[in-house]
Amino acid sequence: MNLKLTIHSLALTACIGLSAVAKENTTLHQLEYPETKRGNVEDTYFDTKVADPYRWLEDDLSDETKAWVKSQNQVTDSYLAGIPYRNQISSRLSELMNYEKVSSPFKEGKYTYFYRNDGLQNHSVVYRQQGDAEAVVFLDPNTFSEDGTTSLAQLSFSEDGSLAAYAISEGGSDWRTIIVIDAETKKRIGDPIIDVKFSGISWYKNQGFYYSSYDKPEGSELSAKTDQHKLYYHKLGEKQSADKVVFGASDTQKRRYVWGQVTQDNRYLVINAANTTSGAEVYIKELTSAEAELIAVQANMESDTSLVDTHGEKLLFQTNLNAPNNKLVLIDPSKPTSENWKDVIPETDNVLSVSSGGGYLFANYMIDALSQIYQYDYEGNKIGDITLPGPGSATSIGGKRKQSQLYYSFSNSITPSTIFSFDTQTRESTMYRRSGAEFDPENYETKQVFYSSSDGTKVPMIISFKKGTKLNGSTPTILYGYGGFNVSLRPRFSISRALWMEMGGIYAVANLRGGGEYGKKWHDAGRLQNKQNVFDDFISAAEYLIEKKYASPETLAIYGGSNGGLLVGAVSNQRPELFSVAVPAVGVLDMLRYHTFTAGAGWAYDYGTSEQSKEMFEYLAAYSPLHNIEKDVDYPATLVTTSDHDDRVVPAHSFKYISELQHKHTGANPTLIRIETKAGHGAGMSMTQRIELTSDIYAFMLNNMGINELP
Repeated sequence: MNLKLTIHSLALTACIGLSAVAKENTTLHQLEYPETKRGNVEDTYFDTKVADPYRWLEDDLSDETKAWVKSQNQVTDSYLAGIPYRNQISSRLSELMNYEKVSSPFKEGKYTYFYRNDGLQNHSVVYRQQGDAEAVVFLDPNTFSEDGTTSLAQLSFSEDGSLAAYAISEGGSDWRTIIVIDAETKKRIGDPIIDVKFSGISWYKNQGFYYSSYDKPEGSELSAKTDQHKLYYHKLGEKQSADKVVFGASDTQKRRYVWGQVTQDNRYLVINAANTTSGAEVYIKELTSAEAELIAVQANMESDTSLVDTHGEKLLFQTNLNAPNNKLVLIDPSKPTSENWKDVIPETDNVLSVSSGGGYLFANYMIDALSQIYQYDYEGNKIGDITLPGPGSATSIGGKRKQSQLYYSFSNSITPSTIFSFDTQTRESTMYRRSGAEFDPENYETKQVFYSSSDGTKVPMIISFKKGTKLNGSTPTILYGYGGFNVSLRPRFSISRALWMEMGGIYAVANLRGGGEYGKKWHDAGRLQNKQNVFDDFISAAEYLIEKKYASPETLAIYGGSNGGLLVGAVSNQRPELFSVAVPAVGVLDMLRYHTFTAGAGWAYDYGTSEQSKEMFEYLAAYSPLHNIEKDVDYPATLVTTSDHDDRVVPAHSFKYISELQHKHTGANPTLIRIETKAGHGAGMSMTQRIELTSDIYAFMLNNMGINELP
């Protein structure tokens, strides 16, 4: 029997922007959800049986699943089409997005390259110019497919810039194809390298390059498990079948993630090999000798150690080994183990990220999620600091050693990204390109606050909104979070967020535990059996916004993607009365089976798995969004978003979650799923897809906060 639901929209009178002072119920239309078959699959974890009635939705190749996707999208499309201002939001977002966007330039051979989008192109175009000559198109990803769903995923040049290799992604998939061209003539060289996944492209001179991939899995390439990554070397002029496996060929070298990088001087190959997303073994191999063996720099996976540059015959690495906030060390290949490492830039109280360029090192420190950059020489002597325009986020300063002019960009929540050129000798920054975004920071304000989580931990949050907004709890507010995998949410400008604020809304971003804002200790405080800390931090952020009258439970939406989708799903289950809207995007929602799909087992460092111990199973089962939906609970209005080509967090997570929510939810709030076709985990989406997705999310949020018209 199909579920039927009457949806109510609250007609609110605007005070400032979207603020509301009066409510009255009106009926939008009636929803009828598709009937979703419930099977009788059951798994046993230790001594506990767990039903999985929607296991059949894990089969992304079946006609039954495809029919289910179509029927769910029809219901969602019909609902969204009934929101009167949906097209108004889309039109305004298109207007705001329609400005020229240009990246920082980078030097390759005799040319200077940059990315440019003239406004609403689906993908940015790669241009190049020589000296003061007019820039010309080098690669145009908009020509890769008629519908804009094939994107440029990577671009890498050989040492002298005469050759280029670029990777394309079709439909947003993580599986890539690498194409090699003569950079001067743009003619293809050899056959494409196919079935490449989670890979860099690192050239060795002009002779070939290193790349990584898995053997193609049996069954669905979008969901089947992949757990043995291999590093290959492709020699130009040879077939892919002749490519040599450099690391990962045997069971003794079986690792889930392997990647290789050639040093700028072409002397060393550096290999990182890992089984999870945190911690990796590190090996180096001297490329000047064909007989050279791999040398273990770090033979365990207890820390993250990554190449920065070479210094003479030695190498500079950034590491968090015995340094939770990172430090820079010098490693001698003749005595490479950690007891012989020499500190170049020691650890401080703030998280460090090091880059190089122009013969110098640049230490980018994160202080309460904000940037501060210092310039060093290769001996570790501080030369001076780089003056930034204000509180915000600056990208790393970097480039080739012979460059004297480097580039970085700066932005914050209300400052559009501005590119600066930096002179390595004078240490002067000069504005290179100002953003063309139609946005005046003078009309908005952003502030950083610190609130207490449930256990007393102080957590930072950035809150941004239009000046003059009355803080009386009636303003539509989005609370965004992530809280995992050492990822830091630094203040940045976004046109879509600017639109939300332009319409009168408040946008808040919380820096939850599990992220990297305060180093490894902050990360560890939000993983495994500390994961509830992340949810508590997010709930406390919501309570702070309500207490301080930024929002109320009727005007507060929570939003997050991937691990942030897990966050939204878990918190929506735990405190449904606290929010009006929940949008879990491409979320990890089945915590008992996430590790059985694609490379999901690599997330075990953060999550643990249901198989490793009874205690871990019970902890995961206690918060898994799919498994904690209860009957007869009035959950927030929920719009789950996913994509049919997401082969990182497979769409089955979202399919099963929404099916259970539609089955058990009680109340007037809609519970819908929006499934993008020919798209993946997010990267590579066309401009059209991004505008439509954002517009649908905002329309859904506002409609379920009771907004019946826009200002």
